[in-house]
Amino acid sequence: MTALAASLTSRLRRLLKDRGAVAAVEFAITLPVMLGLYLGSVEATQGISVKRKVTLTARAVADLSSQFTSISNADMTNVLNAASAIIAPYAPANLQATVSEVAIDSQGNATVVWSDSLQGTPLAVGQSVTVPSALAVPNTYLILGQASYSYNPPYAYVITSTLTLTDQFFMRPRQSASIARTPS
Repeated sequence: MTALAASLTSRLRRLLKDRGAVAAVEFAITLPVMLGLYLGSVEATQGISVKRKVTLTARAVADLSSQFTSISNADMTNVLNAASAIIAPYAPANLQATVSEVAIDSQGNATVVWSDSLQGTPLAVGQSVTVPSALAVPNTYLILGQASYSYNPPYAYVITSTLTLTDQFFMRPRQSASIARTPS
């Protein structure tokens, strides 16, 4: 038994002095951390990119709509279909875009005049809308573009749930005081 104990003690001393596998052990310890940082940065970068596309979409639907004096169903379809093109290369099925005209009365209260939506629910006519105070000019109209995107991270390693990214953008009508919404 003493020979066995001496042999084990000798082997343990050699193992403690051996530095040949230190790099492999350090690599095995740091690999999960580095992999998590890498995948997290990929998910965050794509999330930021989608958020930027959502902002561009909200601005574009407001901008395109603000250029009309009267907007028909065909025009509105084209405006809302542009939202799907803007969100590319991300899945347009996860996008909801809404464009609305908002009237501001003499007391500065803003209500919806008309609203249309792509893959979502338009705002109700007469619904109250919160408008930034700098834009709440009495007896005027605004075009409100809204976009919402359900972002599903590609790996779901760091961001594990669906994020709803939203933005809205107000613009004044360019060609007239308000924009008539016509059915044809």
